[in-house]
Parts: sequence; structure tokens; C-alpha cells
Amino acid sequence: MKKQLSRREKIHFRIRKRISGTATRPRLSVFRSNTSIYAQLIDDTTGHTLASASSRDKAIASQKGTKTEKSYRVGEALAKKALALGITQCVFDRGGYLYHGRVKALAEGARAAGLQF
Repeated sequence: MKKQLSRREKIHFRIRKRISGTATRPRLSVFRSNTSIYAQLIDDTTGHTLASASSRDKAIASQKGTKTEKSYRVGEALAKKALALGITQCVFDRGGYLYHGRVKALAEGARAAGLQF
């Protein structure tokens, strides 16, 4: 387990060297645990989180479905919060995870709700 975690962290550091978010185009950061998925819009110039959503939010956790379906809903919820703040574009940071499964579902949900990246 420790080897897998350090591998993901190395990949994440490599991605973060090239990706940075600003106030007009924040970084959409994804963290995936065994049971939940979390997403944040981060302004790296000031170090502030502008919006966040997770599968543990009451509105999403109360709905039935697989983890992939909940990830899609998390993407939609985050995009709605971003659009309310006037943010239409972002940079996607997959957090060292493969762009597959729950991470891909979150990205597709955000795109479907109007966020561009």
C-alpha cells in the first residue's frame, strides 16, 4: 500500500510542476478515497479554496447509486457552485490518479454542468 501511495504522490508532484490555478482560471483538484471523492477549485496565487464539493455532502450522500454515479453528481455540484461565483474555466488536476472511472465521471459531470477545461 505504501508503494502505491508514494507512486501516486510522485505523479501528483510531476503534474503540479506544470499546473497552477489563478483567480480567473482556478485548479480543479480531485482526491479519491476508497469510499468518497472530493473536489476543490483552488486559486494557487493566494492559496484559497474558492468552491468545494464531495460525495459526503448531504444532497449527494442521500441519493442512491454507485460511487461512479455519485462522482458525476459531485462534478455537477462543483460546476454549479463555480458558475454562481462567475467561474467558467478551470485547469483539471487529477491528483495523480488515472483519468478513468470515478475521476473521469467527476470531470464529465463538471463539463456537463457548464465548466470548461
